[in-house]
Amino acid sequence: MQPHQPAAQKIALPGVKNVVAVASGKGGVGKSTVATNLALALHMLGRRVGLLDADIYGPSIPIMMNIKETWEPNGREWPLEQYGLKLMSMGFWVKPEVAMIWRGPMVAKYLTVFLTQIPWGELDYLVIDLPPGTGDAQLTLTQTAPLSGAVIVTTPQDVSLIDARKGLEMFRQVKVPVLGIVENMSYFATPDGKRHYLFGHAGGQKLAENASVPFLGEIPIDPKVAECGDRGDPIVHKYPDSEVAKAYLKLATTVATEVAKGARPEDLPGLAL
Repeated sequence: MQPHQPAAQKIALPGVKNVVAVASGKGGVGKSTVATNLALALHMLGRRVGLLDADIYGPSIPIMMNIKETWEPNGREWPLEQYGLKLMSMGFWVKPEVAMIWRGPMVAKYLTVFLTQIPWGELDYLVIDLPPGTGDAQLTLTQTAPLSGAVIVTTPQDVSLIDARKGLEMFRQVKVPVLGIVENMSYFATPDGKRHYLFGHAGGQKLAENASVPFLGEIPIDPKVAECGDRGDPIVHKYPDSEVAKAYLKLATTVATEVAKGARPEDLPGLAL
């Protein structure tokens, strides 16, 4: 029998109305790409949005948001801003070639610093890009951050779906609402509009149905997604009229609707959904 563990004290984030975690059960499914473009899509819908990169060991946000210079922790004002988003990442403090060889308690300490000592100001949404898996960083944030809910990212393959289900169950165990599942790299659309499902079809939707959570939508494959991420100008910002950007805008609207279902009236953005 496991000893009883007291519930962790939730962190207060004055001014932040909703906190949305973007998670995956495994790496390689495009979770950081989804988190970044979801945050930008919410901003395009008129929301005030922050993006917290919680992957201490492998931060992606600095490259994806074209902030490649590093600073001393006390060397400038935080959070940084780019493309209308407020940003924080360990990658702003250390050079890309530096390995963060830290144990769990140190990771938890700095994630708490990012949440509580960064002046996020007034935000409608703080999107948190979690590292893949179900380890220390995920538990720290799910148990202490006032999460409005979690978005689970998967791809259509069975191996990804199995791990996505594990991530989903982690949130359930720590009593964090699962807003739903989004299927990334879902299909490739040819110029004639025909969809080609390269990695299987409807796996994310079936997982959502089996887990009794909403299916948030499909994000298509487009070579421009990787190109834009590597160049530091995400596709929602660079090509707002593309099919992928439209899919993210639809995802952002759906996520906002799901968050609103469980939010108090005072926590909702002042704009109509």
